[in-house]
Amino acid sequence: MQDSSVAAQSHLKRTLGLPSVLLFGLAYMAPLIVYGTYGVLAKASDDTAALAYLLALVAIAFTALSYGKLARLYPVAGSAYTYTRKTFNPHLGFLVGWATLLDYFFLPMVIWLIGAAYLNAAFPTVPTWIWIVAFIVLTSALNIVGIELAARFNIVLMVVQLAIVGLFVALCWHYASAAAGPGGIALAEPFFKSHVPFASTMAGAAIAAYSYLGFDAVSTLTEETIDPKKNMPRAILWIALIGGAIFVLAAYTMQLAHPGVEFKDTDSAAFEVAKMIGGDIFVTVFLAGLILAQFASGISAQASVGRLLYAMGRDEILPKRFFGFIHPKFKTPAINIAIAGVVGLIALKLDVATSTSFINFGAFLAFTAVNLCVVRLYLSGNHGDKKIGVIGGMVFPLIGAVADIWLLVSLEKTALVLGAIWFAIGLVYLCWITRLFRQPPPEVAV
Repeated sequence: MQDSSVAAQSHLKRTLGLPSVLLFGLAYMAPLIVYGTYGVLAKASDDTAALAYLLALVAIAFTALSYGKLARLYPVAGSAYTYTRKTFNPHLGFLVGWATLLDYFFLPMVIWLIGAAYLNAAFPTVPTWIWIVAFIVLTSALNIVGIELAARFNIVLMVVQLAIVGLFVALCWHYASAAAGPGGIALAEPFFKSHVPFASTMAGAAIAAYSYLGFDAVSTLTEETIDPKKNMPRAILWIALIGGAIFVLAAYTMQLAHPGVEFKDTDSAAFEVAKMIGGDIFVTVFLAGLILAQFASGISAQASVGRLLYAMGRDEILPKRFFGFIHPKFKTPAINIAIAGVVGLIALKLDVATSTSFINFGAFLAFTAVNLCVVRLYLSGNHGDKKIGVIGGMVFPLIGAVADIWLLVSLEKTALVLGAIWFAIGLVYLCWITRLFRQPPPEVAV
């Protein structure tokens, strides 16, 4: 009886259907953030933001197909970390998991920091730290109480976000049509600029890929998803495609309404455009939507890092007593969620530029590893209960891997240096826990 009781407490509860997983992934992406980061992306890509989002989507779509195949074969929490462990070996799995922690660990902090910055701009008399702490406390409470409550809350937040995106797109189109006059809108202009070097667009695509991170984060919810072998692959691909369509359309209409990269403040370019196309009332609605988007994204991001830490704690890569703990009542990794909240307090001492500079390093490394896992499975003949063909097992994942590596090397030098330092620290830690690779890290038990 004791063994069965312990087993029951050490597994997450399956409560999420396909719609809930889709909403969680889209909430993680926070569709409205396409406007919050538009000015930075437009400047980096030399006014080819729409094309940058489209190129990033190509890389992400091929990678999403690989995630779907692996989620069907390995329906457990852990994402790229677990896939690499099982496909290659525990050492490489650990290093991929360590790199992924860059994304998962610091993304909630960045989300809360950006949300606090928006609120501070609207209410300058309230200190930024109050908003940061408020974000952390509320999202931590929702995630600890349970993924079901957080999922229901996301439904309301996503409806609001998508409504504001739709209104922004419509207003941009109306403004561009009125400004174009008798000659009409130059529909192809946002995608084709012969004077812009392809390297500039790729640099923008490396930044744009940050917006797609939610598609892979939902794979950490596999153990809480109903019929994960069927629903998780569908969710991963649909999240990438739906999110990509929103990002491309939003950037495209923004470029039509405001061609060029001249803004009063690049970091708040969307506010300038919002006022231009809709006046003060729309700016107020837009600001409220951005805050809701940050809150929804923070819930999903913190839930994902909690479950990645749980997977690593269950393996005893991290101390199992803490990281492998499941709350007996709520059936959630409560300690890990709290740890993510504490890490978020670092935002009190950082700015957005510093905290986001190396997140994509870990993401692109993990994406590359996932694509190579599919290639490895195809070559080994280990396809599970559904055979993988040469197109899905070799051609698509290799295209995805090459695209992800291209995005990786397109990152700015600071991101590459900081990412390499983080990776080196992980390598040293791995050497220590495996006695210089003489023994493997503990195997996952599922």
